[in-house]
Amino acid sequence: MTINCIIIEDEPLAKERLEEYVNKVSYLELKESFSSGLDALKFLKDNIIELIFLDVQMDELSGIQFLESLSKHPKIILTTAFEEYAIKGFELNVSDYLLKPYTFERFLHAVDRVYNELSKEIDSKDSIFVKTEYRLERVCFKNILFIEGMRDYRRIHMTDKKIMTLQTFTEFESQLPKQFCRVHKSYIVSIDKIESIERDRIKIGEELIPISDTYKKEFYDRIKQ
Repeated sequence: MTINCIIIEDEPLAKERLEEYVNKVSYLELKESFSSGLDALKFLKDNIIELIFLDVQMDELSGIQFLESLSKHPKIILTTAFEEYAIKGFELNVSDYLLKPYTFERFLHAVDRVYNELSKEIDSKDSIFVKTEYRLERVCFKNILFIEGMRDYRRIHMTDKKIMTLQTFTEFESQLPKQFCRVHKSYIVSIDKIESIERDRIKIGEELIPISDTYKKEFYDRIKQ
């Protein structure tokens, strides 16, 4: 699973350090960093984000005011030098609270907590909505064989039909449960639907799907489990 995240932090050095930490964690995908909560709000109108690293004390719009302005918010990890904001943050249902200066180990503990929270939420679902043409279509996980990349599009191969969408692989990875695994830059497969594996090729139905070196170790580790 990949977690799409953004940073909202108006201190340049603190933002730079946080970006370094995020880039060290393989399952975090940093989409943007902002110095202003107002700019972040504009971004969130058109982008799907699972996690926000949010500074509390900022000009124009504080982190708490930012949280209160959201009708529905993703997972939040607050960052601040002031411990007294912790209670208010947890009243607003944040996932964790990082008190500056914090270590990478403490940061990793916080993001692991978010990863586990999101994994449980995803595994409790049985479907997602996928935008195709001019409608949103419900796609049940049990019907997905594999997802194929085709330039700007992704083709969802299902037991009964195929669906074309502009949704990215990163977006799919953040929404699909653990039965799905990326095996190639152009393929995500449902492990449950694999018939056989030979010479780093996966057979699902009549299709032979290559396993690339980039994803090979993770894939074989997953099927051993």
